[in-house]
Amino acid sequence: MVGLFLFLPMIAQGRKITIVALGDSTTAGTPFFRSPLEVPPYGAGDPEAFYGFWMMKKEPQWTVLNYGINGQRSDEIRDRLEAVFASHPSYIVVLAGVNDIYQGTDLQMTVRNLGGMYREIQRKNVIPVAASVLPFDKATTTQAAEIRDLNKWIKHTAEKFKIPFVDLNKAVADPAHPDQLNGTPDGLHPDEGSYRQMGFAVLRVIREMETSH
Repeated sequence: MVGLFLFLPMIAQGRKITIVALGDSTTAGTPFFRSPLEVPPYGAGDPEAFYGFWMMKKEPQWTVLNYGINGQRSDEIRDRLEAVFASHPSYIVVLAGVNDIYQGTDLQMTVRNLGGMYREIQRKNVIPVAASVLPFDKATTTQAAEIRDLNKWIKHTAEKFKIPFVDLNKAVADPAHPDQLNGTPDGLHPDEGSYRQMGFAVLRVIREMETSH
């Protein structure tokens, strides 16, 4: 019997880590799920619409916390950043800015807020993951152009700060019409399949970071 165990494959697992998903509705899982911040203590709806659900399904040793609140701009998300550190995360995924564009906020304010969050996270010895913002079908031509400009800035700044970048826009965009979502229930938010693809995109980036340690 002992000899049989010699032929069992060793199952390698990475370290246990906590990841915070910080953002707006596309982090919370709107319209399918309301985050624990929106409906304490556990949230409400279909948890599979939270992209972190799929990360934990693939990497059960990871804990991914949903810090998304529907409708928030980057300044409102930045105001919540300090509270995030209480969970002692290894990574914070920052997905913010689309509501700034939707509500007509000056993009210079948005980039100041995003850059400020990246810097503050680094100062706490936590790794920020800079995420590109998602398209939405109801965007005007001007709004779609602003999303493209903001995402170029996010990617460039991630390279400048030497932090990981995840292209969530590409993960959910319609390949034939990249300014629109591949699937949407309301013209504003991804469908559940797209939320799953977001989870897999973030998963790949953090796996790469973990294996490089």
